[in-house]
Amino acid sequence: MKFTDGYWQIRDGYHVQNPADIRDIVQKGDSFTVYAATKRIERKGDTLNGTLLKATYSSPMPDVIRVQLNHHKGKVNPGPEFELNTLNTDVQIAQDENGAELKSGNLRVTVNKTKGWDIGFHYNEKRLTGSGWRGPAYIESASEGTFFREQLELGVGEYVYGLGERFTPFVKNGQVVDIWNEDGGTSSEQAYKNIPFYLSNRGYGVFVNHPEKVSYEIASENVSKVQFSVQGETLEYFIIGGANPKEVLDNYTKLTGKPALPPAWTFGLWLTTSFTTDYDEATVNHFVDGMAERDLPLSVFHFDCFWMKEYQWCDFEWDKNMFPDPEGMLRRLKDKGLKICAWINPYIAEKSILFDEGMEKGYLVKTADGSVWQWDKWQAGMGLVDFTNPEATSWYKDKLKGLIDQGVDCFKTDFGERIPTDVVYYDGSDPVKMHNYYTFLYNKAVFDVLEENLGKNEAALFARSATVGGQQFPVHWGGDCSSNYSSMAESLRGGLSLGLSGFGFWSHDISGFEATAEPDVYKRWVQFGLLSSHSRLHGNESYRVPWLFDEEAVDVVRDFTKLKLSLMPYLFNSAVESSVQGLPMMRAMVLEYPDDPTCATLDLQYMFGDSILVAPIFNKEGNVRYYLPEGTWTNYLTGVKVQGGCWISENHDFKTLPMMIRPNSLIAVGAIDSKPDYDFADNVSLHLFELADGQTAQAVVVNQSAERELQVTATRNGSKLEVRAEGAGKPWKIVLRGIDSVSNVDGGSQEAGEQGIIVTASAGASQLTIEL
Repeated sequence: MKFTDGYWQIRDGYHVQNPADIRDIVQKGDSFTVYAATKRIERKGDTLNGTLLKATYSSPMPDVIRVQLNHHKGKVNPGPEFELNTLNTDVQIAQDENGAELKSGNLRVTVNKTKGWDIGFHYNEKRLTGSGWRGPAYIESASEGTFFREQLELGVGEYVYGLGERFTPFVKNGQVVDIWNEDGGTSSEQAYKNIPFYLSNRGYGVFVNHPEKVSYEIASENVSKVQFSVQGETLEYFIIGGANPKEVLDNYTKLTGKPALPPAWTFGLWLTTSFTTDYDEATVNHFVDGMAERDLPLSVFHFDCFWMKEYQWCDFEWDKNMFPDPEGMLRRLKDKGLKICAWINPYIAEKSILFDEGMEKGYLVKTADGSVWQWDKWQAGMGLVDFTNPEATSWYKDKLKGLIDQGVDCFKTDFGERIPTDVVYYDGSDPVKMHNYYTFLYNKAVFDVLEENLGKNEAALFARSATVGGQQFPVHWGGDCSSNYSSMAESLRGGLSLGLSGFGFWSHDISGFEATAEPDVYKRWVQFGLLSSHSRLHGNESYRVPWLFDEEAVDVVRDFTKLKLSLMPYLFNSAVESSVQGLPMMRAMVLEYPDDPTCATLDLQYMFGDSILVAPIFNKEGNVRYYLPEGTWTNYLTGVKVQGGCWISENHDFKTLPMMIRPNSLIAVGAIDSKPDYDFADNVSLHLFELADGQTAQAVVVNQSAERELQVTATRNGSKLEVRAEGAGKPWKIVLRGIDSVSNVDGGSQEAGEQGIIVTASAGASQLTIEL
């Protein structure tokens, strides 16, 4: 939201006051408050009839500084508020006649009293950003109420990322971003998942702690500033530091919640009924059996909206005309080794048998006169479950438990963005703040009932909407995209932005949701989709099984599904890292290579975990141009080695794409490619790529409970390769990628393989010595 007219003038209708003269700094415990007048105070009389703005600095955990700006603090705040975690923090405060400083870990804020308003944020000795002259502002408008604004410095060459799952350009500089959840598809500036947190390539993050609309001007009003504003008398934000962008994300997710670890079965291929297609048990079995007959490993079958009868969403009852024996059908599908997902949303249509019950018991959101809020968009006469009412939440969860008892393993939690603001909530929550926050309560209720009934690390959603903290309830998918290359690229931008906003796991509708893709788009999107955290074939008005596109599509789905399943030892360990450190599995290049300036703007490629670079192909011709950082990289699929530090142009058929392995990498590859949930450590192969002299590579293999089973470390000294294995209770081997011969092996046996020499450790061996 813009308040200025150019650099010097204020827009008509606004009265802007900035802190101009620091009058006092008062320490209280582990915080201090700066009191600033909005004009220069020359004599005692100047203190009368004027405004005093306050800024309080504190720290909820090491390397994080909280900033609380306020004008009048007496206003009632009905909530809701984001759930934040705090840690014991050694806060150091120093103060003298020139100003004050608060230090938390390696992060500190400095207040200079001699310059009117001069606030700096530093990590060690590096200045990250600051708030200066005319930065903070208390703004009054006769027609719109009051606002609080902050402007933080944006350095030369500094880029801003994140702010949720945004499909606009990956680098947010120059954009106006409103944090307001909307159902806008993937081809607009609107977003399903709005997160008031941005990450800078200068190595810090900024989190604005407001559930309501936060309006950002990112070098778009003042071109050297990031501005954010909210309505009201207060503004609270956090500066989040770290030694690198990964540490910043770790600290941000310590504050707002770590992603849960999804169960291993969720990483396999999902197939859905699609949305408006016709289907019954025979149709479902036709597709499930067709996948099996073609040797296409399938892990999850999803029933989209019309598993319930039209006009009755949600009543959580199977449409008896289409599914007369739902319990038997689910049992028969599960006997084929499948997990089951069912579509839901938080709306109760008037025709649903649950509407009267919800209305009578006060479980639905109301209007100011006590009526049930209703409209006809989406479902005729639908109401909205009031998750601020504990009894309503329990009621909703009980309906889902009935489905879990029938055999449903997870839920696609659709919608949650179309939330009205002219309503009254059970607990008195501010409806404007609830617009974004509603999705947190909705997804938490569903995630909790799954975890309560299936166990920890067995719960999984397929969620569309999110706010701060929603990363704790994975998985999220990118919403309604079109079936073309442009939409494939915008989906990737959205996923990379969400990953830099604290979300670890993300998916998208392979080949697009709207319309039906051309066969080439389908096949290219399959490559991208199966080299994503989670992989789902889903669409709107047509089925997405590959043989409806062409026979080559069947081969592509088979090859890339099996590829992903074979990589589960590597991928599941990456998933564990995501849940512990708050890192995305699909990582923007800037996250892994923050010191490589070329990586700062890349959004058509990504790192899959820390060692695999993926460059999807966005054209029918198979042409791709991608960037490799320094070092010798190896295409995992073809074995071709490419020297990095430059841009690469290639052409690929539908069986390959740039899937490049970082030098000095050890990739754990499983012995099974037919399912995602197997014993990852049993007969695991450790593929070693381009280990340089004096370097060490390491791989960790965990089980499905995230417990470490095997750790293998390879070190090269000249022509000698030392390989050590900790916890080697099961057979394991190492594959020397691109090496055709070795002179000697101690501790195992060697044989030639298509990809390089295979060294199998002797039974019980924990060490190999290989002479190259």
